[in-house]
Amino acid sequence: MTTVHAAGSLRAAFTVLGACFEREFRRPLTLCFGAAGLLRDRLQAGEPSSLFASANLDHPQALVSTGRAHTVSPFARNRLCLLVAPGFDLRGQGLASRLLDADVRIGTSTPGADPSGDYAWQLFDHIEASGSAPAGSAAVLKTRALQLTGRGEKTEEGDGRSRYGSLLQAGQADVFITYRSNAVRACADFPALRLLDLPDALAVDVRYGLVVLEPEPAGGAAFAAMLLGSPGQAVLRDHGFSSPG
Repeated sequence: MTTVHAAGSLRAAFTVLGACFEREFRRPLTLCFGAAGLLRDRLQAGEPSSLFASANLDHPQALVSTGRAHTVSPFARNRLCLLVAPGFDLRGQGLASRLLDADVRIGTSTPGADPSGDYAWQLFDHIEASGSAPAGSAAVLKTRALQLTGRGEKTEEGDGRSRYGSLLQAGQADVFITYRSNAVRACADFPALRLLDLPDALAVDVRYGLVVLEPEPAGGAAFAAMLLGSPGQAVLRDHGFSSPG
């Protein structure tokens, strides 16, 4: 049995790749999705797995440091963006200034548990460091952020639609800071939602990394080879990711 633990943002792409893996290698594959930080904790505690794919490089590196894996391999990039609810607009302001308006409810994932939350915190730091907002803005945004995901819940609702889109559609926040691949999926599921890209000055580098895990490396190595090869990279591009560069 080959078991792959993967960040929730990889669910759609890895579901396609998992089916390809089973056809090609004629062996069953189990996919376990969740917030990458929580998955790391489970794997560090000894949960069996063949491969771990994270939305950052730090969590896989932690498994290298404990001897569970040997090398971290970057395999994809993503971008951070804003998924916005119906009726939200910038009101003629810059993005940073608008986020600081007291009436804007900002949804994020949970820092530490989920790299998406860590990247949102980096965005808040970039907003202040870029001069787009006054000193102290990063702390204000971190305090006001609503940590709505990343605590172990599924990234899809029972009907298969995007959890992020569902939260906005239900009025839980006005904007949600998430990966562009997640936002594209959410907009497809909930057409009233919109995607706002970040200006280059505020861009956050989102890099995904994987590790093949001991003591079950054979299936993990095969899945990693497929993922890093042309077929795997093509599936990732189809789902909004870019090459690791």
